Amino acid sequence: MDFLTIAKDIIINKISNSVEDSQIVSGIESLFSNSSGDFDIGEVVSKFSQADGLQDIVGSWLGDGDNVAIEPETVASLFKNEQVSNFADRLNIDQDEATNLLAEVVPDIIDNISSGGSILDSIGGLGGAFNLAKKFF
Repeated sequence: MDFLTIAKDIIINKISNSVEDSQIVSGIESLFSNSSGDFDIGEVVSKFSQADGLQDIVGSWLGDGDNVAIEPETVASLFKNEQVSNFADRLNIDQDEATNLLAEVVPDIIDNISSGGSILDSIGGLGGAFNLAKKFF
């Protein structure tokens, strides 16, 4: 199963309003695209793992154990305001609801796509995620 399908299914299970699959996929793409517009989950993982105090939290999402929760305010600070706004617009929800939803789904999305090591392998393991994060400084 590909990343977009996994992320879409997780979001569908969390939202209460009826939204077309294409709107959800568009919202996901607005969050997980890099500055060049390319889809890049590794960049998002790196951004989260480089933030002060989030290394263990992100590590829990990448590992096979329980996911440590993240606060909505923290999620909002790690995504650009425009990204959250676009995500909210595409899902027909307000920005606060979008931020709360992201706090619920981002750990699950990253956990599910990293199951079996696929995301870790693509960025060189957990050490690779932290090394990738260092490149931003």
